[in-house]
This record gives sequence, structure tokens and C-alpha cells, in this order.
Amino acid sequence: MSTPIAQSSAQPGTFTRAERYAAGKSLRIQVPRSRHAEWSPEPQRADPISMLEEDNRTRLPTLVPIRYGRMSLSSFTFLRGAAGIMANDLASTPISGIKTQICGDAHLGNFGIYATPERRQVFDVNDFDETVQGPWEWDVKRLAASAIVAGRRNGFTASANRQITLKCVQTYRETIRRFATMYPRDVWYASIDIQSLFGVLNRKDKMLRKTFKEARQHTSLHAFPKLTDVIHGQYRIKDEPPLIVHYDDPQRDEKLGMLVVEYMATLAEDRRTLLNHYHLVDIAQKVVGVGSVGTRCYIALLLSSDNDDPLFIQIKEARSSVFEPHVGRAPYPNHAQRVVQGQHLMQAASDILLGWTHDETFDFYVRQLRDMKLSADIATLDTNDFLKYVQFCATALARAHARSGDPVLISGYLGSSAVFEQAIASFAEAYADQTERDYATLLTAIKDGRVHAETDV
Repeated sequence: MSTPIAQSSAQPGTFTRAERYAAGKSLRIQVPRSRHAEWSPEPQRADPISMLEEDNRTRLPTLVPIRYGRMSLSSFTFLRGAAGIMANDLASTPISGIKTQICGDAHLGNFGIYATPERRQVFDVNDFDETVQGPWEWDVKRLAASAIVAGRRNGFTASANRQITLKCVQTYRETIRRFATMYPRDVWYASIDIQSLFGVLNRKDKMLRKTFKEARQHTSLHAFPKLTDVIHGQYRIKDEPPLIVHYDDPQRDEKLGMLVVEYMATLAEDRRTLLNHYHLVDIAQKVVGVGSVGTRCYIALLLSSDNDDPLFIQIKEARSSVFEPHVGRAPYPNHAQRVVQGQHLMQAASDILLGWTHDETFDFYVRQLRDMKLSADIATLDTNDFLKYVQFCATALARAHARSGDPVLISGYLGSSAVFEQAIASFAEAYADQTERDYATLLTAIKDGRVHAETDV
């Protein structure tokens, strides 16, 4: 019975909770939880630089050196930019057979704070460029590996990193177990409110408290004077080459403006009505992130009729998910729609202006640039703050998987012992070693001139 139920995890209502839990538990026979500790590179594993160069083929060539520069800053920034490399590696690791919507890039830097439509601040997964239906274990393994890599970068001891990672996966398992006992609608409505996180922080958690408080200031209105100038009586986005630049091409500007117009058709009518109160003022190219550097990304400035209410939106290229070669093409007509629908599935509440568009060549998703959004600077966290932040991320990931998949099946597989977290911690340590080897390869390639890197910090 276990295989049919696992295959039917998109419709868990067909089976009772007890049947689904038993089905998940039975999958341990086929893939014991201890097997998730396994990691060794495939004999035919490609050179990491070759994999990065292949991924760069469709990126803007002038920005690729910035991508390498950002990846060269630390082993953690390398991991952030190497989602494709890790996707290929994860595809060879054991999986339980249970699928859910996965983030696909669930490292520590891809969680954070943002505002819901009701203006509450919540903590959640906040990057969905690689989202697909896939094995939930892949997200857990990337999160755990990022905890080890970041912990090492922060100078924590091996013992501390191991304990942090065990706590991370334990938190995931216990959160999934809690959601497995809840009604589906209660799972769907669940969110991680910032006020509830403040309740578990103490006086020692200074950096996290500061981050949570600062997030409320990250709005379009707050960014307006920092990102704009007045030129000939008109507001314009500031040029900061090579990170923010304008095209000196009226036809290109017109095409970019049409992206904004066409994107509005993907919004619900009430959202379109809201945007009709604004008019487009300016668009510029903007470099973002680490893994996204070199993809086509723009920011647009819109203003209300009296020019006193600025709204910045981000128009970001959506490419094929790095996991699609391993799980198949997502069932959407374009990659931007895949990103948007995956975000709606996994987040407790999504940006009200989230939508998509495309031109003759590329797909783009659109969202507000700043809406009380902020992620913690994990390099500044001590072990106490770091542990709590990792647990917040694990809780958010478990909630996202429970919302988009079947927490009962996953909980049945995980059980109540520490077997799974011990295995994942061992995997994370081994994969952190692999990441550091790949990172060293990048530094050598830069030194030898095989690749050109430019730092922008």
C-alpha cells in the first residue's frame, strides 16, 4: 500500500491519517533513514568550473565576472551561487520517494522577513527561482549543508556546528510531526509571525532582535531617496555602474515598459486596480544576489498621481530550475509562472503584486522590491543567535513542505527518533567538505586566469 499512497501524496485526502503515516513508515524499509548520511562524488562528476561555465552560457557576459567575484568571497557565498552543482550532486543521493513542492535553494540566506497583505511581518522561505515538485530531502540537505558551511565560516567549532545541524534537522522533524496532527486548513493558515519569534529571543540575541526591528523600515518609501535622483525635474533611478545601469536605447526602454504593462494581466483584478493608481517613471538594470548575478534583472520606479507615493518593483528573469533535468519540466507554460505558483504554494502569504510576464526570449517574474523585507546577516551571528536562526529556517521549511505536500507521509518516514538528523548531519559535514574543495578550485581558477572575477564590495 505504501507506494500508491506515496505516489498519491498530492491527494492525501484519499487515505486516512493512520494509513498515510503507516505508508511513510514503510518507506524506511526501501530507503533506511540512516542512508541519508551517504555522500561521495560520482566518479564522472564534472569539474565545478566547467559546471559554472555551462550555467553562464545564457547570462549577461559583462556580469559573469561579478558572479565569480561574489562567489569567491567565502565558501558560503560559493555554496549560494552553486545551486546547479549541488542539484546534480543531490540527484545521486537516496530519496524516500515522497515528493512535495521544494524551494530548491533552501540555504540559510534564502529565508527572511517580509510583510503580508495585512501588514503583519512573517518569517518564511523567500527565494523560489529553483522551485519544483521534488524530494523534500533535497531542501533539508541543502539547508543543513549551508549551516555547516556558514558555521565554519563564522569560526564555530566542529562540535558546535554538528550540534547546530542536529538541532536544525530535529526542529524540522518535530515541526513536520506537529503539522501532521493538524487539520489541512490549519496547516494552510499557519505562519511564523515575527512577534512570536520575539517571544523566544532573549537579551543575548541582539543581532536577531536588531534585524527583526530593522525589517519594518525596508519599504519603497524608505528606499526612495537612496535609489533616486531628480534630473531635469524628473525622478530617475540612480546609476551605480555596474550594479545599477540604464540602457541608452529608447527602443529597449519601451520593451521593458511593455513588460510592466503585460505583467499586470497576470494579476487579480483588485491588484490591477491598485496598480492603476501608479504610473511608470523609470526602469534600470540591477544586479542582485549571488546565484542570480548575470541573469536579466530590472527595477522599475512607479509613482502615484501626486508623485508622493513611490513603488519599486523588481522584474527578474526566470530560467529553467536546476532540478528540472532530474525531476522533469514543471507543468507551466513558462518558468516565471513556475516560480510564482511555487511561491504561492510554499509561502504562508505572498506579495500581493507577485506576477509574471515574458518577451520573445525570456520569462520574468515581478514582485515588490522592498516590502518590509530583510534577511539576517548570518556572518555577524554568534553561536546562540546562529542556532536560533537555523531553527527558525528549519521551522519555516517544514511549514512550507507541510503546506504544499503531505506532512503525515513525511512524519511517518521520519518517525520520533534521532536517526534522520544524525544521518543528515553526517551528510552535511561531508558535503561541506566537498563545497570547500570546489571553492578552492574556484580560487585556483581565478588565480590561474581560467576565469575572471571582479569584486564589487
